[in-house]
Amino acid sequence: MGSDKTVAATVVGERPNAVFEVVLDTRQTVRAHLVGEAERNFVRLVPGDRVEVELMPHDPTRGR
Repeated sequence: MGSDKTVAATVVGERPNAVFEVVLDTRQTVRAHLVGEAERNFVRLVPGDRVEVELMPHDPTRGR
């Protein structure tokens, strides 16, 4: 998905079904989920972790 925008963010909370509340460096809050290798290897995220988030082009409040 070449048109997705990748931005840096900080995890601030966890929601059910492996969805995380993250705050982008621009102070925008979005919901994001794990994908790929992170999900397969049971990577644990806790509040304060720095992550990269791909924002969906059709809905910038959702990411992965």
